[in-house]
Amino acid sequence: MSRLPRSASATAPASRPPAGLDGLDPSWSRLVDVPYGLGSHRASRTWHVLDNGDRLTALGVEPVGTILCVHGNPTWSYLWRRLVARTVETAAAGGPAWRVVAVDQLDMGFSERTGSPQTLARRVADLGDLTEALEIAGPVVTLGHDWGGVVSMGWAVDHPDQLVGLMLLNTAIHQPEDEKIPAPLRLTLARGVLGRATVGTTGFLDVTLGLAHPPLSAAVKDGFRAPYRQADRRGGIGGFVADIPVDAEHVSSPELDRIAEGLRELTVPALMLWGPRDPIFSDRYLDDLIDRLPHADVHRYEGAGHLVAEDVDYAGAVLTWLGDRLPDGAATVDAPAGAAAVAVAEEARVASPQDRPLWSYLESLADSPATALVEMAPAGADGPRSVSWSLLARRVHEIALGLRKHGVRPRDRVSLLVQPGADLTAVLYACVRLGAVVVVADAGLGVRGLTRAVRGAWPEHVIGQLPGLTAATALGWPGRKISTTTLAPIAARALGVEASLPEIAELGRRAHEALAELPEAPAADAEAAILFTSGSTGPAKGVVYRHGQLTALRDALAEQYGVGPGTGLVAGFAPFALLGPALGATSVTPDMDVTKPRTLTARAVAAATAAVDATVVFLSPAALTNVVATSDELDAAGHRALSGVETFLSAGAPVSESLLAAAGDLMPNATPHTPYGMTEGLLMTDVTLDGVRSAATDREAAVAEGAPDAGGVCVGLPGATTTVRIAPLDDAGRASSAFTDDAGVTGEIVVSAPHVEDHYDRLWLTHRTSRLGSTAETRWHRTGDVGHLDAQGRLWVEGRLPHVITTATGVLTPVASEQAVEARAGIARAAVVGVGPAGTQQVVVVAETVPPARRPGLASATLAASVRSAVASASGRPVAAVLVVPRLPTDVRHNSKIDRSGLAAWAASVLSGGRMRRP
Repeated sequence: MSRLPRSASATAPASRPPAGLDGLDPSWSRLVDVPYGLGSHRASRTWHVLDNGDRLTALGVEPVGTILCVHGNPTWSYLWRRLVARTVETAAAGGPAWRVVAVDQLDMGFSERTGSPQTLARRVADLGDLTEALEIAGPVVTLGHDWGGVVSMGWAVDHPDQLVGLMLLNTAIHQPEDEKIPAPLRLTLARGVLGRATVGTTGFLDVTLGLAHPPLSAAVKDGFRAPYRQADRRGGIGGFVADIPVDAEHVSSPELDRIAEGLRELTVPALMLWGPRDPIFSDRYLDDLIDRLPHADVHRYEGAGHLVAEDVDYAGAVLTWLGDRLPDGAATVDAPAGAAAVAVAEEARVASPQDRPLWSYLESLADSPATALVEMAPAGADGPRSVSWSLLARRVHEIALGLRKHGVRPRDRVSLLVQPGADLTAVLYACVRLGAVVVVADAGLGVRGLTRAVRGAWPEHVIGQLPGLTAATALGWPGRKISTTTLAPIAARALGVEASLPEIAELGRRAHEALAELPEAPAADAEAAILFTSGSTGPAKGVVYRHGQLTALRDALAEQYGVGPGTGLVAGFAPFALLGPALGATSVTPDMDVTKPRTLTARAVAAATAAVDATVVFLSPAALTNVVATSDELDAAGHRALSGVETFLSAGAPVSESLLAAAGDLMPNATPHTPYGMTEGLLMTDVTLDGVRSAATDREAAVAEGAPDAGGVCVGLPGATTTVRIAPLDDAGRASSAFTDDAGVTGEIVVSAPHVEDHYDRLWLTHRTSRLGSTAETRWHRTGDVGHLDAQGRLWVEGRLPHVITTATGVLTPVASEQAVEARAGIARAAVVGVGPAGTQQVVVVAETVPPARRPGLASATLAASVRSAVASASGRPVAAVLVVPRLPTDVRHNSKIDRSGLAAWAASVLSGGRMRRP
């Protein structure tokens, strides 16, 4: 405290906040006298708290428990105003009545200014004295933010008999010895800065209030500033910063360590709500908290930051979680929580080994000289390179042993920043055999998307090629780094690379010669992989698969398409290439830029097909479009190679009949298929070209007989182990909680299958929403797609749930109208979007034309009339405007999923007088 100005030691009594603060009901405020000390040293301090207890009493309801809220620095109990209000509203509506006690820590907010230093141990003890004075006996759920999170965790560790749950917003409990504290705190703690920044001026307070996304209103900023108008009121702000344990010698360091270790013993339900755009409490600290509380439910709000309580509806999330976990103030989880749950899961895994793990063919074909995979354009080679089963099996085993020696352990997360090929395949199978969790965020996400994905997953290790490692270093991605090739010492040091893959393999060879063995194989319910969605409808989400779900996917693919030993598989989409060894197939990825599927050519596909005598080819729709467009470049050998293909698949976005037919012409002996699925569940349904044509004929006949025509793209019948249902839409475009398989009902598509993902990574709310309607018997996944089933049980996709247009005459799904528009002359592609308030949205069509428009603008009168006629015939809806653009915006990975949400915002802007820029 000696580094703080004299005003930091000023004393002042507690008081109530002034009237008129935005969102703060004065009736919640109370002052509490809290005794402390013993004998002749007995005294008291006065706290200001927000407490809804009197309101609950007035409502005549009995609290089910108490939420003890602790703010951080430099906020005060005002931070929790929305939760206090929401709990009162919920109780008044007949819901669970939670008492909320939100404290102003001593020397903060409107509590007493003591003039004395407040160490962490003192703050934890003081909070205990307060709850004793308030006679809070439990059940208690703590909720803390920033350094208030540390204090709340200290209270939780010290009151296990009263504690039933623990909730945290951005905070930390441990600072690694080899890591510096965050730069903004280092700057604030610098000599000559601390007092001026925190007490002498409002600098620290102003910077903190500037961390909200979106910015706080002036009224809310005034609310946060209310207790800190004068320097002699800001001593607690400086004292809090001064009490940060910057090293082991700091007075509060032992208390911080005590609480950190005590967390590991807590078994109560836990919730962490996190804003990743936080310059102080980064995902590093979240990962540490998850390590200490592995059973916690975690939700990262992409785009939110340090003031996550202001950025998002945290109060709604808190009450939703309490309703799930503690509806009556007592835990309702079916299995033990915390360390006990982890122990039970481990015992179950040991008792239930996998029958046919993903690497089973690597074991059974370990002595085979037959080709396992082919690289068409390996780095540093003049031509394709073949890898035998025996070499691949040996390489996988050596890398697995080497990674083990390097420090990779079961359940460690390993990010793979490697292009498809032999290295990626060997490393991936080595990791899953070791029991590590592979994080696969492909380059198709772009640099920003990759950064969000890797930082969100927070891997312990990164294995990458030079471009990936360079990005990881420049952008601060986490993880110990391993390069796929041996780098020059100066480059390795600059990138922080600890080892190369050749060195890891050599470690493994030596370990094998020393008769070292791998750990026991992971069980079916162990986590195996985190795969990321394309990010076409928002930030890419990490999808967690367990070993059993991946083997179920392998089996579904093998059964549906007859892929197995002896099959040559061309995979123009990386995940399918990685499944090749699991299927026993010989796989090859064409020479292509995986970030630009549209660059794949017919000659490259033919060369890959010839390299493995492929009978199965998988291409994304965007890749297929260019393959068809470049088919004139094929020579006789290329045509011969493609004539040997027996099964062709294209998925990832809707595939038109004409495109499938063109693929069929290119591969004349193949049956074209277009499976329906998503990252969360591949291969849900399947339809052939003949099936598409048959469905179209049936649809026309049904419409001719007077049946309503919802349109859409037919994606066929469910697979053998898949069940499909529909959650009907209401007039507001919301999906029902009840499911149906009735024909002709449009709604959200809901699927169930053994190979559906386990959960979203660190997205508890998103996962919860995706599972609504699930039962103990059936695990459903809400896809976010909309569509309907027909009388034959075939699924038709009509668009995405966020893209449903809510007009004054009802909901409109976009795909049928888009198909009608795209059938008109002069139209290449079209997007139908809604503009205006929900419930009265106007239909707007944005189109790519033939030839392409040079700049965005209104369509010509003739084209607009044709488009309006097409939409009217498909949906009966009028079109407010027709806009043309040079190119519709699409996702990076598939180059085909149109960003309709972005287009809707763009159309709304230009139609309301904004600049006519490119979307």
